[in-house]
Amino acid sequence: MEEEVNYTTVTFKLNETTTALDKPNNLEVVYEEVKTQEQALHPVTTENKKETPLCPLPMLVVAGFGMICIILVSVVIALSIHFTWEYRENINLKSQNWQLKAERAALQRRTEELARERDQLNWTIGLILEYENFPVKTRCPQKVCKPCLEGWVLFQSSCYLFSTNWRYWESSHYYCSENKAYLVVIGSQEEQEFISNHTDQYNDDEKRGYWIVLKYKDTMDTWMWVDGSNSTVKYWIPDQDDFRESCALNLKRVNPLESWHKTSCSTRNRWICETKALIRSD
Repeated sequence: MEEEVNYTTVTFKLNETTTALDKPNNLEVVYEEVKTQEQALHPVTTENKKETPLCPLPMLVVAGFGMICIILVSVVIALSIHFTWEYRENINLKSQNWQLKAERAALQRRTEELARERDQLNWTIGLILEYENFPVKTRCPQKVCKPCLEGWVLFQSSCYLFSTNWRYWESSHYYCSENKAYLVVIGSQEEQEFISNHTDQYNDDEKRGYWIVLKYKDTMDTWMWVDGSNSTVKYWIPDQDDFRESCALNLKRVNPLESWHKTSCSTRNRWICETKALIRSD
């Protein structure tokens, strides 16, 4: 649509001093107000010619920082939740690990106990099979088996009988074999000390003692256990001479490691029998 032009107060003044020929060039036209309809409705001033920015730069910067802060806070919250979950999961795993370790230790202890019980049962079964007729009433009274017979002393895996009667060496050896035992074979310092602690001096004779199974073989010029093995441990009283058909006594002495005495096998003394315990001690 074309703009409408309003002419308001248009005055033409004629200079009185001019001639008729000069009128066209000397007309003074005064436009007091010529406005278009749009200018009349929307007056424009020089101060408002430049448009004001819709969003100044500082506001954009603040808005940007605000968005960054929101993102960072969101990330921190998300990480906090994640690490909290991880921490709780770690605690749960540690607790389960401790519980599994405790259960494993308990199972290991139980396994060791069962292994010991198995070994003891095998030991007992092996000893029972050595009998043609196992004496259940004497070895297992009231259906409960005991390691040793009444009057015998348990030490480690053996039972010992310390006699109070007197016999020759051969008779003592026979007595032990009749009771599924043998004259004691001393194989260690601990066993020697145990025997010394359970023997006494008797008949007011310091040369009276207890027969052990050690015997001198003059044909071989050596002391041997009756089972044929050499004496690897020796607890002899010093300065003794060997003589034919000598047997060994264990005397009650202050020093138990110097208590074996060489004497004739035809003398009468007490004796010590040894046999395997029916139930082996740990």
